[in-house]
Amino acid sequence: VALLFGRIGRLVTRAAFQSKKVEIVAINDPFIDLSYMVIHDNFVIIEGLMSTIHAITATQKTVDGPSGKLWRDGRGASQNIIPASTGAAKAVGKVIPELNGSLTGMAFRVPTPNVSVVDLTVRLEKPVSMHIQLCQCCDQCFSANCFITFCRVQVVSTDFNGDVRSSIFDAGAGIALNNHFVKLVTWYDNEFGYSNRVCDLMAYMASKE
Repeated sequence: VALLFGRIGRLVTRAAFQSKKVEIVAINDPFIDLSYMVIHDNFVIIEGLMSTIHAITATQKTVDGPSGKLWRDGRGASQNIIPASTGAAKAVGKVIPELNGSLTGMAFRVPTPNVSVVDLTVRLEKPVSMHIQLCQCCDQCFSANCFITFCRVQVVSTDFNGDVRSSIFDAGAGIALNNHFVKLVTWYDNEFGYSNRVCDLMAYMASKE
């Protein structure tokens, strides 16, 4: 996710985006650099689909039970892989207007306690070699960024428990159909990583008072 628009603020403002009664105050001097937009800035995303493979959340049921939304949302979290909706991809248009309506996505809630992974499949305007140009570009842009990073090791989800970063780009997991159509994979600790970004945002806001 952070490869496109950063995880900071996505969940903080999700409810606000859906309400006309809430005024969202934006800052003109972002407290992080914009290197997380490396894919779009360098290769130009035309359109894409995103799947989030998400660990169990606090709102899910321990066993099958009633749900106020979709029927399958009430199924037992530890026994099932549950398709779900997500507003993550749609929020991109709020941050990068030129991508408004070009991305959408869904989530799969899986029976693991922590750490999630994003599968982002995009069509690019500029041709790129997946494991040479694209990976080298990400490696260079992320080297000085403490929020997102680049990984060449063959990792699995538990390797990121307690990771403070918002996104770890997995260079070896991505694939390409051709030079314009690629699948990108990034990991994140959906609890600890996000909580750290909220703390960063609060500290930044306090410093401006």
